[in-house]
Amino acid sequence: MEAKAFCPAHITGFFKAHLEDPQRNLENLGSMGAGFSIKQGVTTRVKIDTKNDQQSNFCIIAKGYQSDKTDVSEYVLNEFLKLGEFSDKFFDIEHEILIPVGYGLGSSSAVALSLSYALDQALNTKLDKIKIGQIAHNAEVNCKTGLGDVLASYHGGFEIRVKAGAPGIGSVEKIITDKIVIMMICFSPISTNKFIKERLPQINGLGGKMVNKLLESKNYEHFQDMSLEFAKYVDVMTPRMQKLVDELSQKDIKCGIALFGETVFSMIPKEKENDVLEILQKYPEGSIIKSELDDQGARVLFN
Repeated sequence: MEAKAFCPAHITGFFKAHLEDPQRNLENLGSMGAGFSIKQGVTTRVKIDTKNDQQSNFCIIAKGYQSDKTDVSEYVLNEFLKLGEFSDKFFDIEHEILIPVGYGLGSSSAVALSLSYALDQALNTKLDKIKIGQIAHNAEVNCKTGLGDVLASYHGGFEIRVKAGAPGIGSVEKIITDKIVIMMICFSPISTNKFIKERLPQINGLGGKMVNKLLESKNYEHFQDMSLEFAKYVDVMTPRMQKLVDELSQKDIKCGIALFGETVFSMIPKEKENDVLEILQKYPEGSIIKSELDDQGARVLFN
């Protein structure tokens, strides 16, 4: 039994965290906010064989960019193991991670959601799509690696998360844009967990107002302005990021900040692509990514 699934990377421009729930259900926790999914992400392959003399019943490896932990993957696998009698099975799990880890690109949610889809397909558990998404969301919230990325990358596209929570509970409103290119540069990682803990009151005050503003304008340039304002307000701008933002601004190019990482993105019409690239190439220490919106969201791959 074998299956493969893909989940796009997701970038959040601003958000409002929801970390309290009277029932303590992980599905009800998460974030409102806005962001977008891109064509690059994580492809996960699951191969299930009979367990022989292996000490463990699974092996998890990563190709491409390396994740420092496997706890999100293990959480997802354990949820699926509760759905049947699989003690005689060995799970060979391979994540192909084509986005930098820890830079605000939602790599852990892409790992969790692609694995959830692949396991459902390989085990033929035939779960409702919403349930597949909820398992991945719960893994992220439980492991404290993210809040709203699973809901967003489950739907794909450029979205406003208007209600926090897992798929089926949280909801998004998609924003349709003209054909745009997304250019970004990743400098260094930032710990999401540390930020959420230390800055929550600040984050929530502004993030909630911004959701309402963007619902009115539904404009990607407006979204980038708000993302910059949000990053400055919660004090994540490094001098290097500010220098780059200023250079782009001088050329009338809008940009935003990926939360949470030292990553600057620019959503632009195709004709401005070379102007942005010229500026980004002045920073050889950063990794440049060029992409487009992924409107499909997470999915099983049948090839």
